[in-house]
Amino acid sequence: MTSIILERGRCIISPTSIVQLAYSPTSGTEPKPAPEGWTRFVLLSDTHAQTFPVPAGDVLLHAGDLTRRGTFRDLRHTMHWLYALPHPIKIVITGNRDFALHREWYDVHWTHTGRPGKPAVWEPPDPIFELLAGARAHAANIVYLRDERYAFRVRPDGREWSVYGSPQSPNFGARVRAFGYDAADAPAVVSGFPAVDILLTHGPPYGVLDCTTRGACAGCPALTARLSTLRPRLHVFGHIHEARGAYIHRWAGGAGAVPGTQMDGGVHEDELVVGDGEQTVFVNAANFPAGPNAVSGGEPVHSVGGPGVQPVVVDLLD
Repeated sequence: MTSIILERGRCIISPTSIVQLAYSPTSGTEPKPAPEGWTRFVLLSDTHAQTFPVPAGDVLLHAGDLTRRGTFRDLRHTMHWLYALPHPIKIVITGNRDFALHREWYDVHWTHTGRPGKPAVWEPPDPIFELLAGARAHAANIVYLRDERYAFRVRPDGREWSVYGSPQSPNFGARVRAFGYDAADAPAVVSGFPAVDILLTHGPPYGVLDCTTRGACAGCPALTARLSTLRPRLHVFGHIHEARGAYIHRWAGGAGAVPGTQMDGGVHEDELVVGDGEQTVFVNAANFPAGPNAVSGGEPVHSVGGPGVQPVVVDLLD
């Protein structure tokens, strides 16, 4: 596999996509391109019950880990924040830390979800799922996906976008994790992912924005292989906080390989991606500071969703 080390650019631009990774907290993001036919996606992941300012846009995508330990209290705090955001469409999946949302796993392992000095308390399912998929969530334009496809239009006369959302990620490292699968099961898991415009997964593909602080790639090899067939316009994930970043991949003819792609530790200038053909925008949208993303402008970052780990903004040409 070819490897690419990316600069942590502020903006990545191609003829059909613009990715804003960093922008002024005071003046905000660059405006959406003026001609009609562009859709603005605002990307979140790994917010872990923290709230922060979120730029406006047409569609909000949250790639999971809404909570710290899957409690009703954490989820309520997160969902009340998401309810209040103005985005006309808000699509949400869960992640490995959202324990109580994976009932098949949680009802067996819930006693292990506590922490030192604070034993676990069993959380009943109905109030939890009401927050994500109940009347108030529906009124707030929230769509909760668990291994599901969804289609929507931003404008009545605009294109139809399709999205598939999956909370699953490979079992890697942590013993206490929801929505996990073993390597032997990975091909069966990802074979169920359909061809869509937007792929929303909690876990990353192997070798793409998935490098941990220990230098290990924590993504899913089967997902990387599947992407050469799926080729979504946008693939959003999180999970590996320290690997936050973005990459625009241009599929060259029939070549199917995705190069290994990671971020370096600096912030550099904008990057321009040229060339025709199919492209996939890969974004690790983790908002929790870790590794190189825990430093911005030479200063440590302590704020979830703050400088260095802001919501990523992606404009796609319809």
